[in-house]
Amino acid sequence: MATVAFIGLGQMGQPMALNLLKGGEQLRIYDRNPNAMQALTEQGAFSCDSPAEAAEGAEFVITMLPNGDLVKEVLLGEQGVCSKLDSKALLIDMSTIHPLQSDQLREQLAQLGFSYMDAPVGRTSDHAVAGTLLILGGGDATQLERARPLLMKMGSELIEAGGPGMGIRVKLINNYMSIALNALSAEAATLCEGLGLSFDVALEVMQGTPAGKGHFTTTWPNKVLKGDLSPAFMIDLAHKDLGIAMDVANQLHVTMPMGAAARELFSQARAAGRGKQDWTAILEQVRAASGLTSKESTKTN
Repeated sequence: MATVAFIGLGQMGQPMALNLLKGGEQLRIYDRNPNAMQALTEQGAFSCDSPAEAAEGAEFVITMLPNGDLVKEVLLGEQGVCSKLDSKALLIDMSTIHPLQSDQLREQLAQLGFSYMDAPVGRTSDHAVAGTLLILGGGDATQLERARPLLMKMGSELIEAGGPGMGIRVKLINNYMSIALNALSAEAATLCEGLGLSFDVALEVMQGTPAGKGHFTTTWPNKVLKGDLSPAFMIDLAHKDLGIAMDVANQLHVTMPMGAAARELFSQARAAGRGKQDWTAILEQVRAASGLTSKESTKTN
């Protein structure tokens, strides 16, 4: 049994902390909202009046907070964790914050003699309740080994993200893609409605194509990630089909800003001479526009 300070008892944090209690950990808790602490206190947690008090005697400190400024305040501010924390303790930030801010915090804490790792979570509040979160471990090997038993009481899977700061980086990428895809999906669903197409039919189709399964796990591994840009489906054809969809949407007065941005990107790819390449070559177009060295093979015909 470890003594754990858990700070931040919101929609995700409270069930995560509760699962630590159920797992036999000794919990010291703090949240600005006293009501958030009450349910856990009734389950055996010790409520504290400040982050500093929560950290006193703790072997681990877990923060689950809305933004990086709050994480910094809780750790380094007046009555912050570090004013009472033992230097042998491990700080685990499970919040979703700016990666560069996380890097800065890690450096500041290292200068003060504290060990800090990032371990943001994937999935939803329902998974937090069930203890089946996906945890993205951004620590070194020693930190991950030490934290693993604790983290696995809150999640069902721990991915070692590749070192300090990499957990929050992969979380950012995942959220970016998921959120943007949500907006694109809303456009597609609205276009279904405008065309009088049953969404159930569209859903059945998407479940068997890259549109629903995602390109990371379908088209990319077999083409662009292998350096093979020989066309299974050409950029030119993708551009044409996007144009048709945008024209239909315009006639139906369906707003499609994500589609318009995508068509502009495919237009840029055609202008760069990629029209006959596979549609996954859009990755190389974005990389080139970002000034990154090409990974392309000669298989472009």
